[in-house]
Amino acid sequence: MNTPKLSTLEKVGFGTGDMAVNVVWSSMALIITFFYTDVFGLHPADIALLLILPRLIDAFADLFMGVITDRHTTRWGRYRPYLLLMSVPFGLSVMCVFTTPDLPYAGKLAWAYGAYIVMMLCFTAVTIPYISLIGVLTEDPQERLSANGYRLFFAKVAAFMVTIIVPLLASRWGQGHIARGYQVAMALMAGMATLLFLFCFFTTTERVKHTVRPIPLLEQMRHLMKNDQWLILGAVCVIGTIGYTIRGAVAAYYAKYYLGGDAALLSEFLTTGVVASILAMVASTWITKRFCKIKLFRWSQLVVGVLSALLYFAVKPGDVVPAFILYFLVCFVVDLHAPVFWSAIAEAVDYGEHKTGRRVAGLAFGGISFFQKTGMSLAGGTVGVLLTYYHYVPDHAQSAFTLNGIALMLSIIPGVFHVLMGLLMFRYRITDDYYNTMRRTHPVDRDRSAAEPAPSSP
Repeated sequence: MNTPKLSTLEKVGFGTGDMAVNVVWSSMALIITFFYTDVFGLHPADIALLLILPRLIDAFADLFMGVITDRHTTRWGRYRPYLLLMSVPFGLSVMCVFTTPDLPYAGKLAWAYGAYIVMMLCFTAVTIPYISLIGVLTEDPQERLSANGYRLFFAKVAAFMVTIIVPLLASRWGQGHIARGYQVAMALMAGMATLLFLFCFFTTTERVKHTVRPIPLLEQMRHLMKNDQWLILGAVCVIGTIGYTIRGAVAAYYAKYYLGGDAALLSEFLTTGVVASILAMVASTWITKRFCKIKLFRWSQLVVGVLSALLYFAVKPGDVVPAFILYFLVCFVVDLHAPVFWSAIAEAVDYGEHKTGRRVAGLAFGGISFFQKTGMSLAGGTVGVLLTYYHYVPDHAQSAFTLNGIALMLSIIPGVFHVLMGLLMFRYRITDDYYNTMRRTHPVDRDRSAAEPAPSSP
């Protein structure tokens, strides 16, 4: 089957969709815990359950959203319409999460739960279709990898904006009322996300149309359970997300308390990690054109374990320069795998169709998002528990015991999870050669009448 190359505009349009997604994702990974303790005013013990329950509810919603996208299509495609319909609710829900109401503590806690749950459900309704979109833009694995390179580059740009622009704007616009500043700054980010989803909708085309036969949910799940490569990716997703989220959540505490920095140093430290991740997207795209992407995935995560140990043992409280250098290296090497992982999911879906004779795409992508949010939920709860265990007290000088705990949460603890992820990828076997051979010898079922590109706009 003809697999046309994607234009630069379409890759950019696809990438900006993940920029919109990462206004929320980066906020959850990098600043939400710090915001809830040091700005919103919640106790660390309450943070644990708050960061578990809404994400678990949303994780199960991912599965149902995947089934919905498999069952319904429109003249604009199977996935793109959700980018149009859910962009505004998504933006409004983000703004509500970063709104601090003038209520008693119990009322604020209830607001935090309600706003967070609504935001996560809106997040699901737009992101499950978005992450599924790569499977219908093209069948070419190299084009998918390239498009995911654009996607993850723009995702890191969003993270850069969240870590640099949001704290600065919150401080400037808050005028002594930091909670108000965060509300206004994140409202700006939410408005940008809405526009980016619309841009993604109008610049992408669903040109690959799979024949999706109606399959009951339980039967779909049975087919997925037979897809051993998808199961490996699911386990990798949970493990890696736990490590990534713990490190990201504690980075602000590390800069403020372990390094003894002010707001400017905190912002610079977070930005160092984001810049490293952006450069990793570029490097990964270049490396995977010349070397095996699966080997890059495996070995990069093992190297993260070594760098994490160095970060813990070589950096003492107040050692700003070595902390910045090693944190940069950790964040750079961690994200070398990211474009590989997201292109691998679409290939695992095709592998599952080849193996079982049934295509389960929506639930497969929804399942990966389920694993991702399960990992985030477990990590969020772990961060809350660990902060409580290490006797963290917001806006106070921390004890040596607390500082050591913060250092462990930035280095050794997440490093262990990344090593496990790298080792598990030695069981994953869908390389480019394997995938191309599979496509030649066992072509998957396509809607041949849909060979012409679908309209890219309504």
